[in-house]
Amino acid sequence: MATATMTMDPETTITDGVMITESAAGKLRGILEEKGMLETHGLRVFVQGGGCGGMQYGMAFENVERPGDEVYSQHGMRVFVDPTSLFYINGARIDYIDSLMGGGFHIENPQAVSSCGCGSSFRTSHSHTGEEQAESCGYH
Repeated sequence: MATATMTMDPETTITDGVMITESAAGKLRGILEEKGMLETHGLRVFVQGGGCGGMQYGMAFENVERPGDEVYSQHGMRVFVDPTSLFYINGARIDYIDSLMGGGFHIENPQAVSSCGCGSSFRTSHSHTGEEQAESCGYH
């Protein structure tokens, strides 16, 4: 079980792990507080197959660290990432953006070589097993 603890300001760039901004952490804390889970849960960030780009991001609240997880503590939030997902999102930055068109979480992923218009789907150059990925967005 690997554990990394990071506390940083939103301007800091990291090269390992997953970073959440203060804005994202604040929004997540508010949701957890509303649900009465602030003291017990953290954010699981994961990647799964699917979406128009071949891979898609996922986030869920969890209260248990799984074997092999990287665990980060940032801006008062615990963040869990499994090793396979970390391969695809290492160095990613999760932000919460509130605009006239509505608010939402935005992931900047340096591992993504392309992304699709949906905003939650992406493709990397290689899989976690070392296989080269297709050049186009989506499966044909």
